[in-house]
Amino acid sequence: MPPATMQSASAPATILIIDDDASVRMGLKALLEDEGFYVMDASSGPEGLSMFATSPPDLVLVDLAMPDMNGRDVVRHLHSADPLVPVIVVSGTGVLEDAVGTLRDGAWDYVAKPIADTAGFVRLIRRALERAALIAENTAYSNGLEQMVRQRTAELEAASSRLHTTLFATVESLSKLTNLKDAYTEAHQCRVAIIATTIGEVLGYEGERLDGLRVAATLHDIGKLCIPSEFLTKPRGLDHHEMAFLRQHPQFGYEILADIPFPSPVADIVLQHHERLDGSGYPAGLRGDAILAEARIIAVADVLEAICSHRPYRPALPLSYAMSEIESGMGTLFCPQAAGVCLDLVRSDDPRLHAFLSTAS
Repeated sequence: MPPATMQSASAPATILIIDDDASVRMGLKALLEDEGFYVMDASSGPEGLSMFATSPPDLVLVDLAMPDMNGRDVVRHLHSADPLVPVIVVSGTGVLEDAVGTLRDGAWDYVAKPIADTAGFVRLIRRALERAALIAENTAYSNGLEQMVRQRTAELEAASSRLHTTLFATVESLSKLTNLKDAYTEAHQCRVAIIATTIGEVLGYEGERLDGLRVAATLHDIGKLCIPSEFLTKPRGLDHHEMAFLRQHPQFGYEILADIPFPSPVADIVLQHHERLDGSGYPAGLRGDAILAEARIIAVADVLEAICSHRPYRPALPLSYAMSEIESGMGTLFCPQAAGVCLDLVRSDDPRLHAFLSTAS
């Protein structure tokens, strides 16, 4: 059955509820049917997996603490069967490790029971269905493109121009996916791409290498698709465990992009964009020249944009403060060439950075 955004009014999205508590199932079923969804329910993991196999739903809601088969095992089976079907865990355990574990197992999001904000819960479901539809469309488009390239190998020159255009269209689509999780991330990636590409141009990047830098900068935070929404929009600083999980987003981004045949090492650049020259960065603690030059450029652009942007936990900080942070980290945290070019561009009010400078304080 196709995702909700692709269905007609006569074929509403189907949601499968797997929960051993009958009152919870009935409450969720009534809520979702009132919202126009078609709802199936199962009282155990094995029953839910059987229903999933025989009547595939568009989205699954799963409890964690159930007899016969716990919710994490159910999530793993569902993800293995079809990773494109959104699975949202609805649980009353309230343990952060449980939330993190289910996301690693393949869940798309985690909601605590009892559900206080039912309207927000319904919005979360609709966003998950929309995201699934976009991913399905993008996957189908990518598969079609790969088939076309194989069929037209003999026409490589003509096909390469189309591939270049399609590549950037695909990159833009991937970047827009992050907006379904966190509106800030998409805008942040776009601004970082402008800054990083301009630095690259000054450093002499051109052609395929400049394109690779632009693509990597546009997608550098795509790994945040795997981070719980509440972490990205939390109105105060994250605690130690939440920050440790957030710091895995470069690895998640690498895993999302690693199998896409970009002409440049885009996935590796995304993986390294939080590394620092002195080894204090993450996820691998790389030092100096072990960090790709493109990743060193994006690191500078990322810090400049992030400091000057409003975040849920703090207002935007002055541009002068961001420049001071970059200047103090030159040679220790940041590549001195990339940082120096960045500071010169900002000081000269370079017109290529107008889209960023006009919004920075």
